[in-house]
Amino acid sequence: IVTHRRSPSIGGWAAEMVFSVASTLVQDDWASQKLYRRPCGGSTRHAESNSCFDRTDDCDVTRRAGGHVISKPTEPLPEYNAATMTYSFKSDITASDHLKGHTGNGGMTSSLSVCRKPEDRGQPSPPSCGAFKQRENPPNTEFRRFYERGDLPIQVEHRGCHNRVGWKVDIEKLDYHHYLPIFFDGMREKEEPYRFLSIQGIFDLLEHGGSKILPVIPQLIIPIKTALNTRDRQVICTTLKVLQQMVVSGEMIGEALVPYYRQILPIFNLFKSDNKNLGDGIDYAQIKRKTLGDLITETLELFELHGGEDAFINIKYMIPTYESCVLN
Repeated sequence: IVTHRRSPSIGGWAAEMVFSVASTLVQDDWASQKLYRRPCGGSTRHAESNSCFDRTDDCDVTRRAGGHVISKPTEPLPEYNAATMTYSFKSDITASDHLKGHTGNGGMTSSLSVCRKPEDRGQPSPPSCGAFKQRENPPNTEFRRFYERGDLPIQVEHRGCHNRVGWKVDIEKLDYHHYLPIFFDGMREKEEPYRFLSIQGIFDLLEHGGSKILPVIPQLIIPIKTALNTRDRQVICTTLKVLQQMVVSGEMIGEALVPYYRQILPIFNLFKSDNKNLGDGIDYAQIKRKTLGDLITETLELFELHGGEDAFINIKYMIPTYESCVLN
């Protein structure tokens, strides 16, 4: 859970604790709730679950991760209004429903007022398509269902200043074809203890997996794509950190991901420029690795370094703005 490294301090060399990704999420939730007085995302207690042993209600089966509302062909679209130079929906009010002259309670308009000319108003902005909008992320993951049913050999070990995952069996004896996709499906969880157990469980499995990770790569693509399609920035950051760890966890894993770039990289291309332009200000999210654009750049560079000779051309095909860190 926690690694210790030496760092210089005023009084000499002191031990600095570096928390894991899962522990950092718990720590951020605590700080958000206690220090900044914001609602804690990890303690929302969704009343939605399909477990027969759980106290909560059923989750609507029509909800899916990454789902969004698509306009029906019969629904009206916003039309261009030349008077305001914007796109807007037309009203259903007929001419007889409008107030007649000198009958309303409001003030009268003056004939001496100077109206702006249409050419002085500038060009209208097109309607928003919501490409960066956060999408549906229902609490119906396979990890939650298996954990509530008691099918996962894990539990939370409460320590002094941090928690860790207690494995009831040796990790080397687990069937990675069965367990690793289940843990990856829990990456999009935002409620405790599911989030902590799934994310820390992934890092433990990747650390002890070795050669057993490579054959499971095709089964991990759908959970990774589902987590990215939620377009939740916190979930995307966690997924990127997991991908970075997975690429360096064994040989040939980076090359095995190259055929699946078309499923993974579209969301990378969407949020690649998602950085904060603060001028001479300080972005404290950088030390916590929360800046989405920087994380995507780091992940793409790792993909290129470990993806073989075909990695760059495939990354360039999906993300035209990417520049090679090897050739340049």
